[in-house]
Amino acid sequence: QLQVVESGGGLVQPGGSLRLSCAASGFTFDYHNIGWFRQAPGKAREGVSCISTSDGSTLYADSVKGRFTISRDNAENTVYLHMNSLKPEDTAVYYCAAREAIQIMCNLRQRSYAYWGQGTQVTVSS
Repeated sequence: QLQVVESGGGLVQPGGSLRLSCAASGFTFDYHNIGWFRQAPGKAREGVSCISTSDGSTLYADSVKGRFTISRDNAENTVYLHMNSLKPEDTAVYYCAAREAIQIMCNLRQRSYAYWGQGTQVTVSS
């Protein structure tokens, strides 16, 4: 069974940092683009960042540029989202998603992704 599982969420103060992890089960990330999405209370789910399998290129939403960094460790079959300078507006459930991709650049369109995790809660509050 193909699954992705997020971890690393929690409560952090404004200005703090967290690292989210996305691990694959039942398949390897080698030929998959990975995206991070988030959904805040009362809002639609939005794309945060993604990383392409072809060349490791990355994409970020404007709201997180310069603060978040996505990276992948194929040996560990894990993708990370490093979140720095967190703001209260970053509070959301964060989801990891994967799609099989060969020579296809990643994007932040939810419909592009076939496999989704259950999400991990990130709360930024003092």
